[in-house]
Amino acid sequence: MKLHHYTLQITWTGNTGTGTSGYRNYERSHTIQAENKVTLEASSDPAFRGDASKYNPEELLLASLSSCHMLWFLHLCADKGIIVTAYEDRPTGILDEGSGRFTEATLNPIATINDPARLAELEGIHHEAHKLCFIANSVNFPVKHVAKAQSA
Repeated sequence: MKLHHYTLQITWTGNTGTGTSGYRNYERSHTIQAENKVTLEASSDPAFRGDASKYNPEELLLASLSSCHMLWFLHLCADKGIIVTAYEDRPTGILDEGSGRFTEATLNPIATINDPARLAELEGIHHEAHKLCFIANSVNFPVKHVAKAQSA
């Protein structure tokens, strides 16, 4: 078994002078840092007193799901000789505040390839990418995908 280890530093930056002396007395701002990488400015969702101009954990979870799927999709296309010239996704997710859980996420990838004769293969590749995605395999809610494809 090959194990991969990941390390981050999360630093709370929201002390406004009195720490957590009261629920409304501190900001939810924090930074996310990995060695030799750009620092991400983060907060909680505005519904939980967060800063809307910063990434929140829910958005980062969706980004992880989408990014993982995309990377597997590109890998599989390269292996099959399908040339992808553009890819974008607008993932969505539903968080049930009552249960404190995501109930689902939907990826909406649009892949552009240079060979229109191979467009029909992409749905199967998306299905395979979904099965291989480490992040999708780690969550306890359904991750759907509604893929679109086009030729350049």
